[in-house]
Amino acid sequence: MNLTDLIGTLAALLTTLSFVPQAWHTFQTKDVSGISLGMYSAFTLGVALWLAYGLMLQAWPVVIANAVTLALALGILAMKLIYQRARN
Repeated sequence: MNLTDLIGTLAALLTTLSFVPQAWHTFQTKDVSGISLGMYSAFTLGVALWLAYGLMLQAWPVVIANAVTLALALGILAMKLIYQRARN
């Protein structure tokens, strides 16, 4: 692994793992009051587009990181919709 791949892999790992605490906290507390529906919707679409871009380039670190991030972002977005509806 060269330095470029190492930096890219570490960046992907850190940015992807940064969503785990938010997803876990939201799942445990069911508190979605601090989550912006507009922001997470736009972010999730952006991650999906990054995933498509990575697939087109066959850039596997980009694909893997964005596939995991997309799953986490979709989970948070789903909890936002479900828990917010349950509160209203």
